[in-house]
Amino acid sequence: MTGTPVGAERFPPHPWKIREVGLDQAMLAQSESLFALSNGHIGVRGNLDEGDPNGLPGTYLNSFYETRPLPYAEAGYGYPESGQSVLNVTNGKLIRLLVDDEPLDLRYGQVLEHERVLDLRTGRLSRDLVWQSPAGTKVRLHTERLVSLRRRSLLAIRYRVEPVDVSLRVVAQSELVANEATPTQSGDPRVAAAIDHALESVLYDAHDERATLVHRTRSSRLTMAAAMSHHVEAPDDRCTRELAIEADWARMTVSTDLAVGQRLQLDKFVTYGWSSQRSVPALRDQVSAGLTSSLDAGWETVSDEQAADFAHFWAGADVEIDGPAEIQQAVRFGLFHSYQAAARAEQRAIPAKGLTGPGYDGHAFWDTEMFVLPLLSATAPEAAGDALRWRASTLDLARERAETLRLAGAAFPWRTIRGQECSAYWPAGTAAFHVNADIAAAAARHVWWTGDDAFSRDVALPLLVETARLWIALGYRGDDDEFHIDGVTGPDEYSAMAYDNTYTNLMAAQNLRSAIEHVERWSADAERLHVGPDEPAAWAWAADHISMPYSSTHQVHEQSRGFVSHEVWDFAKSAEQDEYPLLLNVPYFDLYRSQVVKQADLLLAMHWAGEAFTPQDKARAVAYYEPLTVRDSSLSACTQAVLAAEVGHLQLAEDYLAEAALMDLRDTEHNSRDGLHIASLAGAWIAVVGGFGGMRDRGDRIVFRPQLPPGWRRLRFCVRLRGQRLAVAITADKATYTVDGDVPIEIAHCSRDKVDELVVKPGKPVTRRWAAVQPMTPQPRQPPARSPFGR
Repeated sequence: MTGTPVGAERFPPHPWKIREVGLDQAMLAQSESLFALSNGHIGVRGNLDEGDPNGLPGTYLNSFYETRPLPYAEAGYGYPESGQSVLNVTNGKLIRLLVDDEPLDLRYGQVLEHERVLDLRTGRLSRDLVWQSPAGTKVRLHTERLVSLRRRSLLAIRYRVEPVDVSLRVVAQSELVANEATPTQSGDPRVAAAIDHALESVLYDAHDERATLVHRTRSSRLTMAAAMSHHVEAPDDRCTRELAIEADWARMTVSTDLAVGQRLQLDKFVTYGWSSQRSVPALRDQVSAGLTSSLDAGWETVSDEQAADFAHFWAGADVEIDGPAEIQQAVRFGLFHSYQAAARAEQRAIPAKGLTGPGYDGHAFWDTEMFVLPLLSATAPEAAGDALRWRASTLDLARERAETLRLAGAAFPWRTIRGQECSAYWPAGTAAFHVNADIAAAAARHVWWTGDDAFSRDVALPLLVETARLWIALGYRGDDDEFHIDGVTGPDEYSAMAYDNTYTNLMAAQNLRSAIEHVERWSADAERLHVGPDEPAAWAWAADHISMPYSSTHQVHEQSRGFVSHEVWDFAKSAEQDEYPLLLNVPYFDLYRSQVVKQADLLLAMHWAGEAFTPQDKARAVAYYEPLTVRDSSLSACTQAVLAAEVGHLQLAEDYLAEAALMDLRDTEHNSRDGLHIASLAGAWIAVVGGFGGMRDRGDRIVFRPQLPPGWRRLRFCVRLRGQRLAVAITADKATYTVDGDVPIEIAHCSRDKVDELVVKPGKPVTRRWAAVQPMTPQPRQPPARSPFGR
C-alpha cells in the first residue's frame, strides 16, 4: 500500500467528472468497471461501443443468476449444496462501424483522439474518438450512454458518426448478442466463477425494425427478455436499413454516404425484463411496451429525465470539499456508484460489486447493511428501504436456515443472490453470525432516519424479532453472570470461530434492544409473530449483561476473548516476502492463531456501538490494533478513518479516507477489473461524514463533532432526516447547520468535552465554534508495508 498506486495519473481530478484521455488497452477492464452504468436493476460495464477490444464484457440484471453445485471433498451437515452466480446477459451496447469497408477497431489504424467522460452530475457516459483507418480515412465518433433511473428497464445510447476531411461510406451495425464469449477469470477466489453459455433461447422475433430475444437459464430456470429499436437520422434520409435475427443474435444495419459536414446519428433504445414466474409472452410484451414508451419520448427527453433525477439525488447527498481535488472527485465518484447500485433495485439485493462486474459471483454480503445502507438511509431513503424489504422477503429462507442449524429465529446467509446461503467456507460464512445483527441494525437505523411507521411495523419488526431469537439461541448465561456468544467469526476473518467477539456481542445487544422497542410499539403485530411475554425480558437481560472481553494487562478491549494472548504475526517477514494479501499466500490455520487483523473489527464496534466505550478506550484501541491491522479487506480503511478522526489523528484519518475513496480509481487492490468495491466507495462518505463531520445517528437526536484535517478549508454535506434536508458546513473553526423543510431538527454539536443541544429551525441557520480533538496517544504505526497510501 506504499508507493504509487496503479493508474494514479490516468484520471485527472475534476469535481464532477471522471475523464480518461487516450486508451491504455492493458487497463481496459479497470476502465470498464469505472465507467459502468447502472440503476440497480440493469448494469452495463463501460465497454467500448464496438465491443472489441475489451477487458471483460458485461451486462447484468439484478438477481438474474445461474445455480451451480458446490463440491466438497467431504460432506458435512448443514453445508450449502449449490451456489449462485450472476450472469452476463444479452449485450445491447454493441454498435460496430465500418468506414469504407474497414471495421473500426482501435487495435488497427491510428487513434488520433480518444476521450471518455463519466459525468457524475447527469449520469451519462460520453466518448469522443477520431480514428484513422489503415487506409488513411479519418472518422469522428461521438457517443453517449445512460441507464435510466426514471425508466427502470432502459439502456439508451446516442451514436453519431461524421467524416473529418473527405466523404465516407459508413455502415453501422447495432446488435443484441446473448451468450457472448468472456475471458477466463483469475484463480483469485474473489473473482466470479465462469459460467459459459448459460442462456437457452426460447423466442426470437423481429418486425418493424424492432428485435426481441428471450432466453432462459439452464439450471435456475429464470427467463429474461431484451428488445432493441432505433431512431435514425441520415442526410436526406438516404440510407439502407436491414434487420436480421437468430436465436442468440439480432442486428440492425444502417448504411449511408456522408459528405464532410454531414452525419449519421443512431439513437438506440434497449429494454430488459426478467422473471422467475411470468410467461414468455408477458416478458416479451413488457420489454416491447418499455421500448415503445422510450421511442416515443426520444433521446432528449430520456436524457433530461436522467439529469433531473440525479439533480434530486445530489441535492440531498452531495459532499463539497474545499481541499484535495482528488478526494473531492473520489468521494463524489463513490456517492454516484453507491446510488447507482441501489436506485431502482426495488426489493432486490445490492451486490458487493453492484452491477459493475462479476466479482464475488454477484453476491450480496453484510457490506450492504453496514457500509452502503448508512449512506442510503441518510441520502436516498427509498432505495435503502427497498434493500431492506428484499431482506425481509427472504425471511422464510432465513428461518429455514436457522432450523437447519438447530437454532431459533432466522439465520441470514453470509453471501447470496436470491436468499439461500452460498458460502462453502464455514468459518468465514455460516459462523459469521454478525450479519444478522447488521441487518437488524440497518432496519432500526432506517426507522430512525425516516420515521416510517409502516416500515417499522411491517419490515423492521419481523426482522428484529427473528434475529433477536437467534441471539438467545446462540448465546448462554455463563458462571460470571454474563451473556456469552461463542464459536463465531467477527468482521475480521483472520480470527475465525472466536469466543465473545466484541463487535458481534455489542451488535447483538443493539439488536435485542431494538427488538424490545419495536415489540412494545407494535404489540398487536408482535402477538402475530408469537412473541411471548417472557421473550422481551430474556432479550433485555442478555443485552444488559453482554460480555465485553477486556485485557487489564494491556488496558485494552479485546477483539475477542483471548485475542491478545495469541502470538503476534511476523509482519516484517510478510512484508519482506511480499505475502499480502495474506489469505492468498499463507494458511488460514496460521492466521487464526495469531494476532493479525484482516480488517477493522473492534474499531468497527467502537464506531457503531461507540456509547459502550470511553474516549480513553477508543484511543488505546487505535494505538493497539493499528500495528496489527493489514487491511487485506476493502472494508477496513473507512472505519479506521472514522476512529482515527475521533481520537484526534486527523492526518491519518485523511490518509485512510483517501485509500477508501480512491480504491478503484487507483486500483489499489488490483482487482477493480472484476467490478467496483461499492462498500468502500460508500465508506468514503462514512469516513467524511462520520469522521470529519463526527455524525452519529443514535438516541433521540443527531450528533455532530466537526473537525477538519490539515489543509482542508471547508467541508459541506447534506443528509435527509425524516423528510427534511439538513446541511452541515464546517470551516476553520465554525460549523453551521441549516434546515430546508418545514420541521425543526434537534441536534447536538460537540466540541471536545462541550456539548450544545440545539434546535435548528427551517430557514434559520445555527452556527457554533468547534475545536479539534487532542490526541491522547502518539500517532500509531501500521505493519511494515501496510501504511495507507494516502494521496
